[in-house]
Amino acid sequence: MAAVTGVGFLIKVNTGTTASPVYTTVAGQRSATLNLSTDEADTTSKSSSGWHEGLPTIRSWSIDGDGLILETDTGMVQLETCYINNTQVYVQLYTPAAHTYTGLATLTDFSYDASYDSEATVSYTLTGSGALTKV
Repeated sequence: MAAVTGVGFLIKVNTGTTASPVYTTVAGQRSATLNLSTDEADTTSKSSSGWHEGLPTIRSWSIDGDGLILETDTGMVQLETCYINNTQVYVQLYTPAAHTYTGLATLTDFSYDASYDSEATVSYTLTGSGALTKV
C-alpha cells in the first residue's frame, strides 16, 4: 500500500437540498483534519489488578479545516450562511482513494484572519451531529 499526501483530501459541503444533495468543495483549503473520538465508561474495580478497564460509549466526530479566504466561493459562502443562519450542513471529507466520510454537522468555530501583510485565511470546525458514514 502506497502512502498518500494530504493534497487529495477535500472538505465538501452540501449546496443542494437534503433530498438532492450537491457536494461542493470548499475552495482555498490548506488543511483538513477528521477527528474521531469515543467516550468511555470506567469499569475499573479492585479485581482489575491495578489496571484501568473501560467500555466504549458515545462516539463523536468533527472536521477541522483552514485555508485562504475566497469570498465568492460557493462552498465558503455556504459555510458562512450556515453560521449566520445558525443551521446545520451536510459535509463530506473526500479522500484520494475516493472514499467519502459524510455526516450532518454544525459549524462550531469560524474564524477569519486578515493580517495587513499576509494572505487572508479562514479556519473552521464542523462538529458532527449524529452518525458519520464512510462509503
